[in-house]
Parts: sequence; structure tokens; C-alpha cells
Amino acid sequence: MLRCCYYLLGYLCLLGIVLPGAAKSRIEEKSRAAALAQDSGYLVVRNIIIIGNKKTRTSIIQREISTVPGDTIYLNNLAETLEERRKQILNTSLFLNATANVKNWDGNSADLVFEVWERWYTFAFPIFKLADRNFNQWWVEKGHNFNRVNWGVKGTQENLTGRNDGLDATLQFGYTQRISLQYNLPYIDKGFRHGLGILFSYSRNREVNDSTSNNKQQFFRKDEFLRQVYTVGIRYSYRKAINTRHQVFLNYNYEKVADSVAIINPNYLGKGRTSVRFLDLIYRVTYIRADSWVYPLKGVSIMGEAAKRGIGPLSDIDDIRFRLNASRYWQLKPRTFLSLGMRGQVKFSDEQPYMNQQALGYADDYLRGLEYYVVDGTSFAILKSTLRQEILAFKLKLPIVPRKFNTVPFRIFAKTFADGGYAYNKFPGNSFLNNRFLYTGGIGLDIVSFYDTCLRIEYSVNQLGQKGLFLHTSVDM
Repeated sequence: MLRCCYYLLGYLCLLGIVLPGAAKSRIEEKSRAAALAQDSGYLVVRNIIIIGNKKTRTSIIQREISTVPGDTIYLNNLAETLEERRKQILNTSLFLNATANVKNWDGNSADLVFEVWERWYTFAFPIFKLADRNFNQWWVEKGHNFNRVNWGVKGTQENLTGRNDGLDATLQFGYTQRISLQYNLPYIDKGFRHGLGILFSYSRNREVNDSTSNNKQQFFRKDEFLRQVYTVGIRYSYRKAINTRHQVFLNYNYEKVADSVAIINPNYLGKGRTSVRFLDLIYRVTYIRADSWVYPLKGVSIMGEAAKRGIGPLSDIDDIRFRLNASRYWQLKPRTFLSLGMRGQVKFSDEQPYMNQQALGYADDYLRGLEYYVVDGTSFAILKSTLRQEILAFKLKLPIVPRKFNTVPFRIFAKTFADGGYAYNKFPGNSFLNNRFLYTGGIGLDIVSFYDTCLRIEYSVNQLGQKGLFLHTSVDM
């Protein structure tokens, strides 16, 4: 009797994830499933059925579901398994929503049915992007000067052929004039494991960050174009399992600066040069097992890189570097979440030209509370910790917008955080933040919305005793 009750309880849990259908059909399915629960306690997957996809190929969706016909699922794990598969589909970023269902019970077998709602895949939107490293640097230190803004247009065609491939084209003016074209096809074989991508980019500037003094970027500007950069690249990817992806990048880079830049700082490109050419070969492996690949709250994310810059005759810039980003996310209570992360890099040799010494303060490699500073170097390490509490979750209905897209979800998290870091530079000059342990902390709000966009509002304090309110639009780890 206890065993029967146990299986019946497992089945009742299952009911929470089954979509409503015709009343009579549901009663019959419940009866068959109850008999199955009492007899065996497991089901055998007969078919994987995908509905709702108009453009996305069914095979692409099935590739993300690590369950195949013939698999056995124990009933006490069924609800958890279906929720995990549903999130795997959502992590493709191809769909607004997805649901999981069990239908057509027959003895100890049934069909798994996944329904998806495709998002909009074609975007043409204006570019309005700050040239500076973050909003606060632009607003406070650069006097919110609109000459330091990039503007233009970017066109994106995601899921171009229904195979989760993407074509991006950018035409940008303003502070940095740039044109780029990129295409990525994640799968080129019938086994859905191998992918290819190509990239072309050209940019030019009238202003150059030619040096650093007292951990502040120094800029040199003229009316003529001082810096030009060309990049042509190819990417290969291999993905056997769901959570792990291997990638190899081979990029050709050419950078040219005006004579005046080399005169002001002969070490900008090294040895007083005005141009450099080099190949960049990168091997990257990523492992993500989290509830969301964009704004994770539970799970783990790891990215490792080994790279060689400078190969054969194309080696004006020469280094070997290793990089590791790793984060772990926990749910402590129903609305309370903890995350710990680290990111670091080691580069050999430790004697590099200025343009190859970006460490702390660039891109996502910074400590919250030190946004006004850069810490140049060849090697660095960052530790981050964040405790989040969800305080509000709601949906906003938009007028006029088509029904499929008119519901915008919002989640608001209050948080407290603490960061620590270190950057090594063999020749620190007048830097007062190099070669020493750095630490910061603070409180803030994360506002997460449509397509997992995130606005971070943070009040931070650093070890120098400086305090400030900082705004960001990317996830903090």
C-alpha cells in the first residue's frame, strides 16, 4: 500500500506540468498513467513531438533535448526532467516561451510534447553606444560629451535558415567609425555537432587611448584618423553534448596608427612601430549547466581559453595566454540566490606593448566600485560574490503590439556584493593599483526583462574610500 501511495504521489506531481486537453481524454490518460505508476513507476518515451515552430527546423529543437525515443524516465523524476528539457530549449534564445507535456499514455509508454512560441528574428535598430568603458566614465569624467558616442544602424537576422544561424551587419559612425559583417552557422553536418562562422571588421578613430597615467586612460586626438584596425576571421565549433561546446578561432589582425601616436608613446605598438600584423589562434571550451544561459540563478558556468597570438611571419605581437572564467549559482530559499565567480588570465611573456596590456577595467573584467580606473597588466585575477533577493515579479501588457509580443515580464532583485582582484604588471610606472590586492563592495538592484536584458543599479565603495552610484546593462558575472 505504501508503495502504491508513493507512486500515486509522484504522478500527482506530474499533473502540475501537463497541459490541459479535452476532459475525457485527460481522464483516460490519468487512468492509464495511474495504472502505470502502480505497476512500474516509470515510462518509456515513445516519440518526441514538437509543435508551434514555423521557421525553426524541428531537428534543431530536438538537438537541444537530451532525451530521445526509447529512453526511460522514472515518474518521481519526470517533472524535474521535463522542466530541465524545457529550459534547454529556451536557452537557444530562439523562443519566447516553451512548455512540456506528456500525452498519449499507452501502458508504460507515452509521447513527450514540447510546444514553442517563436520570437521575432529580424531586427534593424539604431546604434547609440557610449565609446567609453562604462556609463559613469562617460557621464562624470567625460562630461557626457556626445562626441564620445557611437551611432549608426545594426541589422540582425537570427535563425536565418531555421538552423539557429545568424547574420549580423553593422554600419557605425561617431567616435568609432566601423563596418562589420558576421555569419555563424552552428551545425553544418547531419549529426549536429560541427559548426562554422566567418567575420570581417574594419574600424577607424580620430582619438586614441595611447597610454595610462595614475590608473586613468590618456587620450590623444587629431582631426585626421589616428588608428585603423582590420580583422578577418574564421571560427569552428564542436558540440557533442548539450552543455559543452568547443571552439577554435583563427583571426588575422592588422592595426595601423599615425606617426604622432608612435612618437608620443613608442610602446603603443612596441618598438616605435606604426603598424603591426599578427594571427590570433584561440581554443575555447565552455560548459554551462544553468537555469538560464543569460541571467543564471542556479547552476554552473565555466569558460576556459588557451591562445597563441603571433604565428610564423605574422607575429608582430607575440604572446601565449590562458584564461579561465568560472561561476557557481545557488538557490538558498525560494527567492534568495547566491553566486560566486572568478575570472583570470595569465600571459607570457610579461613584456608586451601598451595595446596588449589590458587587464582590470576593460570589457567585463572589472571590480564593481572601481569603474573609474583601469589597471593595466599581463596577468590578473578577479573574485566576485553576489547575494540576491527577488523582491518583485510582474508582467506588463503593451498596447498596439501584436499579442505574441505584447507581454513583457519583469523581475527585480535586491542584492549585496563584494569583489576582490589583483593585476600584475612588470613595469607598473605610476600606477598605484597594480601588484596589490584590491577589494570593493556594495548594494544594488537588478531589473531583468524581455530577452533577458538587464539593468544594474549599484551603489559601491572601494578600498580607497570612494563611493558612487553606477549603472550597467550587462550581467555582473
